[in-house]
Amino acid sequence: MTRRAYVYFVLTFVLGIIVGGAGLFYYGWYSGHWRHEFDLNRVVDRMKRDLSLDDSQVQQLRQILQESGRKRRQLQQQDKPQFDALHEDTRNQIRKILNPDQLAKFNEHVRLSDERMKKQRSP
Repeated sequence: MTRRAYVYFVLTFVLGIIVGGAGLFYYGWYSGHWRHEFDLNRVVDRMKRDLSLDDSQVQQLRQILQESGRKRRQLQQQDKPQFDALHEDTRNQIRKILNPDQLAKFNEHVRLSDERMKKQRSP
């Protein structure tokens, strides 16, 4: 084989790696598989390293973040019924504009979406 053939072979291989990597990144990022849940220890460790916090500050930071998380969860629980009602109202308004065939497809879409959300919420 000539040198030119080797160069084309290597370029094709490298291009395949780049395109495959980009596709994997796109899938992972937009499907939600690469998004991390909030991890208190990771945040504390990063702030300790970046800000050179001493042990006392780390302990205070941990308490602050734990209390903030507790308050955030309380707010979410308080507001959940309102968001659920808004969500259902929006769905009902959409249902009013659909014909019977579209309505059946929309209801199936809603059912699948609800199942997917339920899976994501459950540990």
